[in-house]
Amino acid sequence: MSHRTIERIIGRLLTDEELRLEFTRSPKRTLAELGEQGWELTRIEVDALLTMEIRLWSEVAARIDRRLQRCSLKDEDEG
Repeated sequence: MSHRTIERIIGRLLTDEELRLEFTRSPKRTLAELGEQGWELTRIEVDALLTMEIRLWSEVAARIDRRLQRCSLKDEDEG
């Protein structure tokens, strides 16, 4: 079940602008909040996500067709 969870989280990080912005600002806190919401990750998966270059998420997301993305309606200052 955990592998399915990591696939879903990666998918959300690439297609959900609001989650991606939260993650790039505070990766540990964002993953902790996902865990509190029932998204189960192993310590190894959390560590792997935290060791990835943070800019990767925005760079890859920029290459995904906008029709497949969920944009944020928040101001950048709302963070």
